[in-house]
Amino acid sequence: MRTVIFDLDGTLADTSGDLIAAANHCFRDMGLGDVLDPVGDAVTAFHGGRAMLTLGLTRVAHADVAGQIERYYPVLLDAYGGAIDLHTTLYPGAMEAVAALRDAGYAVGVCTNKPEGLAQTLLTRLGVRDAFASLVGADTLPVRKPDPEPFREAVRRAGGDPARACLIGDTDTDRETARAAGVPSVLVTFGPAGKSVADLLPEALIGHFDELPGVVRRLIG
Repeated sequence: MRTVIFDLDGTLADTSGDLIAAANHCFRDMGLGDVLDPVGDAVTAFHGGRAMLTLGLTRVAHADVAGQIERYYPVLLDAYGGAIDLHTTLYPGAMEAVAALRDAGYAVGVCTNKPEGLAQTLLTRLGVRDAFASLVGADTLPVRKPDPEPFREAVRRAGGDPARACLIGDTDTDRETARAAGVPSVLVTFGPAGKSVADLLPEALIGHFDELPGVVRRLIG
């Protein structure tokens, strides 16, 4: 079966506000105040908790960046899990595109570098978990994106063939995952990185989700 796998953060949903709030919770606990900006640092938020901690600690020239990341990463996850959907919203047209793909006979799943439990919680609270036949997170397997195996596992769990699939994402991580898996990637330009994702040379770009079904048909039939 032909399969479309979506990234979550920055692709299906704008989760940056809640992610940055969790990181700033950690920085306040360190006595540093709110180090990250919800708008200006949104791109880093979509690269995950460790990336946000690294950015903030580097910005204040902390003497022990690596040590503080290890100490505060679990704190960040706890803070995020406790307030996971205060600011998060699905991007316009996301679920309409998912429904159109399913109606056209595609299997649809999610492959994210968010821990699986948090991804399950977020999609459930947003009311869309049942729309996806599979969900593979950062800790589902021993490896995570850009290793291709989580993507392939998401395809298999959705009942699809990894050779007849594509990945919808928003970052270089998604582009490299698709390349490693030998499948096309579609990157969105409506996230904080904007049209600069074109520099990653994906097989396709979309500026709105209503473009996606046609692009998928062109790429994988």
